Amino acid sequence: MNNAEILRIAAEQSAIDCGCSAGDFFSGENRVVLSRAHPGARRYLDLPFLINLVSYGGGIVASVSPEFEALAGEYINKYLPEHCFETPNLHYLMDRLRPLGASACFMAEYWLPDVTRLAPLPCPYELRELGPKDFPPLYTPAWSNALCEKRKHLDVLALGAYDGDKLIGLAGCSMDCDTMWQIGIDVLPVYRRRGIAAALVSGLAARILDRGKVPFYCCAWSNIPSARCAIKSGFRPAWVELTAKRLDFIDEMNK
Repeated sequence: MNNAEILRIAAEQSAIDCGCSAGDFFSGENRVVLSRAHPGARRYLDLPFLINLVSYGGGIVASVSPEFEALAGEYINKYLPEHCFETPNLHYLMDRLRPLGASACFMAEYWLPDVTRLAPLPCPYELRELGPKDFPPLYTPAWSNALCEKRKHLDVLALGAYDGDKLIGLAGCSMDCDTMWQIGIDVLPVYRRRGIAAALVSGLAARILDRGKVPFYCCAWSNIPSARCAIKSGFRPAWVELTAKRLDFIDEMNK
């Protein structure tokens, strides 16, 4: 699988998630489409979206519920695509969403592997491949990025780093859709800055590719350690998303 094929698969999945065509992300133009449920969408998505903005670096596709269609169209055509994901422009969007009972909630950058750079990196500790039968005792706060207790059925593969018999780092992946598996990573605080995270992420990504799936990685723009791990592991930025949610959902998250 080469980089062009990986990008195509990712864009096709984003098109399923958003309800558009993959070519819309590379047309250089903005588009508003109505969001709808789809059996092939990423399994953790709550569809239909209120507003979900997606950009692969050109124009923006806004996947929306009907009540937000006009607002989304106004917003994505008011600013350059990259500025639609930045403050102070986000305040403009949120000021108009609040009277409708919603606001911006999730923002993230998504990464895809560069197969010309991706290779399993060395680790100063023993690495062990783990499967679902190994996961039950690992659903703890220490490994909550690598494994998701709320969606255990999606966790399919992991790579652990061990200091003797002690698990000190874990990269896990979830089968978020038929073609793409998302990687999450945790390393115990006292073992950080030793190259463990990048060794685990790069090793797991290679195993995912060997299984014919596309590994992908997600982090907030502000999470510098996570972004550095992605870069060191052989990933590069591919697309960004901004998702609006109801105010009661946001309030519940902040409790």
